[in-house]
Amino acid sequence: MEKNGMDELKKRYEIPRMSERQVNDMKEKMEKAKRENKRNRRKTYFVRIGTAAAAAIAAFIILPNTSASVAYAMEKIPLLGNLIEVVTFRNYEYESDRNMADVEVPKLVPEAVSDTETDSENSEVSENLKKSTDEINAEIEALTDKWVTEFEKNISDEGYQDILIKHEVINTTQDYFTLKLICYQGAGSGAEWHYFYTIDLNTGERLQLKDLFTEGADYITPISENIKSQMREQMAADENVMYWVDYTEVPEWNFEKITDDTAFYVDAEGQIVISFNEGDVAPMYMGVVEFTIPDDVTADIRK
Repeated sequence: MEKNGMDELKKRYEIPRMSERQVNDMKEKMEKAKRENKRNRRKTYFVRIGTAAAAAIAAFIILPNTSASVAYAMEKIPLLGNLIEVVTFRNYEYESDRNMADVEVPKLVPEAVSDTETDSENSEVSENLKKSTDEINAEIEALTDKWVTEFEKNISDEGYQDILIKHEVINTTQDYFTLKLICYQGAGSGAEWHYFYTIDLNTGERLQLKDLFTEGADYITPISENIKSQMREQMAADENVMYWVDYTEVPEWNFEKITDDTAFYVDAEGQIVISFNEGDVAPMYMGVVEFTIPDDVTADIRK
């Protein structure tokens, strides 16, 4: 089978050898999605995300508009004392009978570091923070601009389309700051993506997965094997859970290992969390999935 054809098959909901209950549940969800107004369902979903994020962030700015508008704001939301602030840089909102957009564009603002370090160290960390936040802001702006441009291009009186983009600060520890960008796009069916932006507050530099381990250490293998074990355990415990692991019908779909580019963050307990978007390692109905890696899996190679 050609690779393109395989990739297309991978995105389908109906996977061979699913349990009867899985198939029925999935078909029911698909039929319900066809009958319902997806816009209201997605709004409710992101209200729930916003409520959870409010405990860590504070209220974001929502500017009123009638049909389509682009509103700019610089409402500061202090997060880490004098290290990093998050502001709602831009809101884009559009709503009609068939098209809805609710886009919230965050911006990271670095501040001067504490005086507890030497001037040279302060200067280096400040420079690194500026570079890191500028890079992250540019990536977020490019991503959200692309989504809005595509949305406006596809506005019509036929069919439905929704886009929603929100953000959440998921880590504000002494060592790390992590911003999660949550993106949803719907047009008939829908998909969700999570993007993670982590800064090492000790250096001011963006954190890469390899930075958490001693130089030259093989962290790919133990993390990947632990993820496979978690997949198998979850599937054994719940017949509604399905991952592409040990999948004999189409072995090309099977998850083999993470890469240096695999999305991750470090949680409040210092554990590594690996994230996969919809369709990456499981059928689309599984949504975005995350795996928390126990400390003992990488204890001997963590810095």
